[in-house]
Amino acid sequence: MRELLERYAADYAAAEQMLSGHGDDQSIIHYPTVFLYIGDEAGQAIEPMIQMNAAKWENSAGVIYFHAASTPRGGGSASGSGGQASAAGAAGASAGSYAGSNAGYAGGNGRQAASAANAAKVTEVVLDGLSSFGSDHRTGRKELWEAFRGNAGYLADLNRALRGVSDTIADYGRLYASFDRLHLAVITRADDPMNALVPDISLLAQAIFQQSFKSVQMDLYTLISEREQMDTFAHASAIGVSFLRELEGMQQPDYTFSALLEVTGDGLAIPVIHPPSPLFDLVYVLSDRNEKGMTAVNGIRDNYDIICHIQLLKNRKRKDAQVDVAYGGYNNSTFKNSLRTESGRQGFVSAGLSKVKRPNYSIALTVLYHLHMQLSQLLAKEPELSMREKLACFGLDPASVDAMLTQLLPSEEQLADMTGLLTSGVRYEQLKPLSLHGAEEELFGEGASVFFHNHFTRTAQQRLSEFGAAPEMRRAIAKFVRERTDISFYQLCAWTEPSGEDGSVLAGVRSRIKELVIAVEQAREELERTQSGRAEDVRIQRLPFMDKQNLRSFIRAFFGLVYGQKWELLRLELELSLYRRLADELEQLHELYRLRVKQMTDMADVMKTTALQSIKTADDYIGQNIFEYYARVTGDIVLNVQDKRGAGIWFDERYLGSAAELLEQGNEAYVNKLSELCLKHVLTAEPFAQTFEEELLRRANVTIDYSNRQALAKEDLFKRLYRTLEENASINVRLLDYTHEHRYEEKYMFGDADSEFVQYALGVDETSRIYKFGCIHEKRSSGVEKLNLMGGFHLEDLLYYRNGKVYYETYRENGYAFHGVDPAGLPELR
Repeated sequence: MRELLERYAADYAAAEQMLSGHGDDQSIIHYPTVFLYIGDEAGQAIEPMIQMNAAKWENSAGVIYFHAASTPRGGGSASGSGGQASAAGAAGASAGSYAGSNAGYAGGNGRQAASAANAAKVTEVVLDGLSSFGSDHRTGRKELWEAFRGNAGYLADLNRALRGVSDTIADYGRLYASFDRLHLAVITRADDPMNALVPDISLLAQAIFQQSFKSVQMDLYTLISEREQMDTFAHASAIGVSFLRELEGMQQPDYTFSALLEVTGDGLAIPVIHPPSPLFDLVYVLSDRNEKGMTAVNGIRDNYDIICHIQLLKNRKRKDAQVDVAYGGYNNSTFKNSLRTESGRQGFVSAGLSKVKRPNYSIALTVLYHLHMQLSQLLAKEPELSMREKLACFGLDPASVDAMLTQLLPSEEQLADMTGLLTSGVRYEQLKPLSLHGAEEELFGEGASVFFHNHFTRTAQQRLSEFGAAPEMRRAIAKFVRERTDISFYQLCAWTEPSGEDGSVLAGVRSRIKELVIAVEQAREELERTQSGRAEDVRIQRLPFMDKQNLRSFIRAFFGLVYGQKWELLRLELELSLYRRLADELEQLHELYRLRVKQMTDMADVMKTTALQSIKTADDYIGQNIFEYYARVTGDIVLNVQDKRGAGIWFDERYLGSAAELLEQGNEAYVNKLSELCLKHVLTAEPFAQTFEEELLRRANVTIDYSNRQALAKEDLFKRLYRTLEENASINVRLLDYTHEHRYEEKYMFGDADSEFVQYALGVDETSRIYKFGCIHEKRSSGVEKLNLMGGFHLEDLLYYRNGKVYYETYRENGYAFHGVDPAGLPELR
């Protein structure tokens, strides 16, 4: 069930984020973009980044994701033999490895279709066999590089796949404003041995793309995991330092590269030459720990979002050039030049990202819970019914019980048949001094009692044993509930509560049973008194000298008196037995209704727990009062719909329908229907169309009377929001000194530049800022994001480098080889 709830919330949150023209606009990237992932570890970023870009970028369908790996991802079909990777489609490699879940609200089939579309954007080239080298700790990274250089098949596969990508980009021409430039974002993990191939694969990609584009702007994103990896952390750190040392060399102004990387269809090799200059336009270093040393909540996944935002910042199509200029748009050349020292050494870059937005995921779960509770309260509301009406609900009102008894007990009129029984020939005068019991024995022996037992008692008992009390009662309940929509399993559970008191039908039945036990005992005593009476006291019309006539009159009177009482006693005993069976059936029904109520309660507990847990994961300030505020909002919406369409509308087939029938099908059926109802009739209501500032302000003051002076003012809210954004946008890298000599910062808001909050933020400390602050204007009402860029630091400033250098040197001293290139040509360790 929790999985259903999380899927519903994720679908709603994603759908809200992707709404175009309804509060939020999507951004558009200007030039074609290719994300190039090098190494098995880097492949983990592909699916999340596809989803992030799909949610943010209007033309994300034209973005290409290229993965060079040593093993296929997710059990996909991309594989090679001796370096010959299998080809699929124009790109020449498998595209089936990344069929994950789409976050958009599309239902099961929609998610599968979206996943297939995601997979089609991914080109994967598996350099088969390299994984065996990378697993050797002593020389694996070096041998991996040598194996790549020594196997022409690897280059042939990469050439085919990259040319296929180039052709595919051409097919997406209508999605981009310009084809003059291509943005190539290279992504790798510092501790992945395959990053030894970064220069080769990056320059091959650049060379092939330059044949179709006037220029290729190539950036490198290096992802660092600073969590200790148990026994392997020292070796992983040594590999990370190996790559950073090579990277330091790649970014030198005099760095050159030449290798036979391009391969023609005839197998001819063509050199790829990189003239003296830094290999990458900018190098970004992103860690799972920020500059305060704190681990990010979502770990390294937060850095995927940062990469997407940086790419948007650098490659965004300006919808309104005047607005962008007015609010300080990003200029890559200016930023890059600000990172260069007087000696010409280029600094690295890192970034931090924070978001303030309506917490749609938590809101969806919270509203679903409160809707469930509102509907539960409607179902449980006790109607004003008399005990007679409650009894009628179960078919236990006096008229219904009388009807049952009529079916079970032979009619009293049939006692007249007993007057035809043969007598012993005794005269009436002989019976007069006897008791009625003695007179019966003299007249019939045991014949009369046997006849009554066979034709009345046994018949009634047999009919009672065959009588379906449960079906009769359930039919009565079903009929009553159809006519009274205010009756549900909640009332039925309460009315059948075994320990119930006044108001409980079961209590009423048990009370009737006690009355019947007394009535039966009294009837038996009355029968005994009657039978002990004298025969001559029985009133009949006595005719002198007419003994036979008098005898017949006595017999008729005798059966009417004695067996009339026996029939009444039998009826009371039968009614007592019937009520006892009905009481048992009510107890069984109670267990069924109790389980239905428990089902609702248990689901409420899971919904509440899931909602509260999601709120806890949100920022303490942004997530405040969600539970309290949306309890009121949901309650108001429910009442508003009832006022317009009637009290029972929520259980109409157009809304939830029969809760009992859904519960009978299982929790999944109920949650699915409730989620559908919530998405269609609650989350579309006016309170959910507010801007994030309005929504947050109302939430902040939900527990305070609006006339109270302590209510949060809008300016105070903006101050807190601004502070929250800044605190949560800490740079995702740990440096030895925060205020290192060449630190340069730029900060950008992604949001509606005309909104009150963004205007406030742009004006804060405007005259005293030591960093550039701008706004990337998009029509957006659901929130605002802040990207902090910080550059100018160098290799020796990284704590990751300083900590790992010890391991790197120790391993090398003990015979470990990490570099494919000659270490003598690498920069000295700093």
